[in-house]
Amino acid sequence: MQYAMDALRQYPKTERFVLAAETRASMYKIIELIIVANKKYTKKTTLQNLDIELDVLRVKVRLGMKAGFLPFRKYEILSKKLDEVGRLLGGWIRSENHK
Repeated sequence: MQYAMDALRQYPKTERFVLAAETRASMYKIIELIIVANKKYTKKTTLQNLDIELDVLRVKVRLGMKAGFLPFRKYEILSKKLDEVGRLLGGWIRSENHK
């Protein structure tokens, strides 16, 4: 998340309070859902919501790159980090389904 925050600071002033703010809000929502999923006894719906929010974040980051606000190298690093989060989430979902 810290890397993404640094990348979002490079957005132009016109988009800093629109797309960058929505991307930041999506990251905060993901953190909130992770905490909620850790605390709940039945995690299935929360993990599904977390998966959906992760896809929304991926789309917002991709929009920032295609609009030219995010350099391709930073987009590449950020998308690799999001893929790693997705793999961890997929493993968490599979382990919950086996219970």
